[in-house]
Amino acid sequence: MAELISLDLDQIIFQMGQMGQRLASIGGAEGAAGNISVCLREPLDGNALFPHVQIMDLPVPAPELAGMMLVVSGSGCRLREIADAPLANLACVLVEPGGKTGRLFTSPQRHFKRVTSEFNSHLAVHADHMRSSEVLFHTVLHGQPVHITYLSHLREYLDEKYLNRHLLRWQPETILNMPEGIGVLPFLLPGSAQLVVETKLSLREHRIVIWARHGVMARAENSIIHALDLIEYAETAAHYEHLNLTGGGKSDGLSPEQIREICASWNVKQSIF
Repeated sequence: MAELISLDLDQIIFQMGQMGQRLASIGGAEGAAGNISVCLREPLDGNALFPHVQIMDLPVPAPELAGMMLVVSGSGCRLREIADAPLANLACVLVEPGGKTGRLFTSPQRHFKRVTSEFNSHLAVHADHMRSSEVLFHTVLHGQPVHITYLSHLREYLDEKYLNRHLLRWQPETILNMPEGIGVLPFLLPGSAQLVVETKLSLREHRIVIWARHGVMARAENSIIHALDLIEYAETAAHYEHLNLTGGGKSDGLSPEQIREICASWNVKQSIF
């Protein structure tokens, strides 16, 4: 799946569809689980695709995003169906001055009444990272991959240091792509104000965070597919860890010395090992 080359709405929708199908294929978006949004610094003309317009109250104020546009999945929509029916499952939101309301653009084909129930977390994370003028667009993806979600049900893996030292030991790609590690939050009520705040703070330090007993949220600057890559790396690491647990813990994975050698070779700074 190629990286996005230009800010073309058709390409954005196409890659969102690809991502939805891939996330579902790894068991991270069962049924209507999971949601996605892409925030664009320069709004695109989506009137031809999404001709219906209405004013909506934003779930959290986002004055930093005033004048920017978000392409976002609808509540109750299946991410795997975006590829085949994007107009039924996506909407555009143009944030109005002041950041308290937005213009919601939808298609006559829409299958949802409102955008994702996690839109408050999406907005907060986008607002926190679109402050840099170098960020042209920003992607936020929530999924519920099986192995990493399962591990978040085990007490010891709710310790961020413990989780990272155990998950980032299984293959070189994991530490190279997530040298700051994976953030970990305790169980917080889905859609709650506390989840919004804690997610925003964790994603300042990390590019992916675990929502205990709920799933993960990942973010990527100037890329759509890389947000999915991060979830795949984390889920693969969790799968290795699960295999090791069920096999009696017979492997130690890569040693701290080997991981430090890998990072030194690639000039990657990390403080986990």
